[in-house]
Amino acid sequence: MDLTLLYRGPLASCDYDCPYCPFAKRRDSREQLRADRARLERFTDWATAQTTDRLSLLFTPWGEGLVRSWYRRALTHLSHQPHIRRVAIQTNLSCRTDWIGDADLDTLALWCTYHPGQTPYDRFLAKCRELDRLGARFSVGIVGLPEHLDAARLLRADLPDRVYLWVNAAEGHTYDDAEAGVWTDLDPLFPYSRRPHASAGLPCRTGESVISVDGEGTVRRCHFVRTELGNLYDGTYRQALRPRPCPLATCDCHIGYVHLETLPLYDVFAGGVLERIPAPPVPRHDAPRTRLPLESAASRCP
Repeated sequence: MDLTLLYRGPLASCDYDCPYCPFAKRRDSREQLRADRARLERFTDWATAQTTDRLSLLFTPWGEGLVRSWYRRALTHLSHQPHIRRVAIQTNLSCRTDWIGDADLDTLALWCTYHPGQTPYDRFLAKCRELDRLGARFSVGIVGLPEHLDAARLLRADLPDRVYLWVNAAEGHTYDDAEAGVWTDLDPLFPYSRRPHASAGLPCRTGESVISVDGEGTVRRCHFVRTELGNLYDGTYRQALRPRPCPLATCDCHIGYVHLETLPLYDVFAGGVLERIPAPPVPRHDAPRTRLPLESAASRCP
């Protein structure tokens, strides 16, 4: 079986406090960190043992995972498992980078977000250049707020052309065509993020070949649909895997709508769906026809 899993454990602590981030921010206690570590290790053991499956894994923690040693160890270990096609994580890149040299760089990938005001630009750029020097596979992105435009332009100028710079539409921000055009000049795929996608009743890979898993092993079709499909560790989820339409009116987060079968994003991001790296060359797209008129921007993923 080819299966993609989005894992999100209980970790919620982050070293950044971005005002636009929809994720909860708190300091995890030692007990909470121990619990997160135990659950991640259980998931890692499970994934390691699934040698008859072909797995792709994306870690989407509420907080920042790579500042924790157990996330770095887990990604390094999983990257060396022959039945794991890709292991990726969303990160603000505030972590050390030397551990990456121990991973299999054909399997590991990083989805990196720059947050102006939370870290010096030169420090973040230096981390990106170190990733590039190590030969790591990574994308870099930013939230498309007006006050971030200069930083985004700097990133596009300073990053190698081969590094994809993505732009997420900001929560609560409406983009007129002129402003959207400015962001599209930096990220040709920004039109996919600009407005929510109509999804009700449409076919989606989630629940069939893509699932969401929490720290307890509870399986759902995706992070945004709360209906449970079973448990990862007792295997009950497997009997629930089947094609199913989306039950929600709209989908507005990349880690959700990238799996909609009505969008061409599996072709656009061929080989890099989890880490948000498009297949070269990056195409320029008009807003997809499945878009709803934007009445208000809903929350975006990081």
